[in-house]
Amino acid sequence: MIQRNTIQCSVVLETVQKMQCHPSADEVYDEVVQHHPSISKGTVYRNLNRLVDMGRLGKIEVPDGADRFDHICTKHYHVRCEKCGKVFDVDMEYVPDFESGIKDTHGFDFTGCDIMFRGICPLCKAKEQ
Repeated sequence: MIQRNTIQCSVVLETVQKMQCHPSADEVYDEVVQHHPSISKGTVYRNLNRLVDMGRLGKIEVPDGADRFDHICTKHYHVRCEKCGKVFDVDMEYVPDFESGIKDTHGFDFTGCDIMFRGICPLCKAKEQ
């Protein structure tokens, strides 16, 4: 099946790329609707997931939080601020085949892993001081 690159899809992709902050779907919608008031929330959500399926965006599943979208599609790690909930990139080399170091797999065939570091971002640290 050929997938068309619709105007809405382009708008959603450009918005995430400009935001560069690992936004949630709601945050992307709030940004898009400022410039395209007739676009629906469903259209933004569908296009975010379509862009993930196409490999044009990354999707970060956040424990106890909304999924986030990433304009960087190469494998890398993230850290989530425990105060404000924002997600940031971690500056460290990605460890390929991390799962191969597991000694007892309990019969699993591993297909990947998601590692989310926790911490307090500089802005929240400054607010505490």
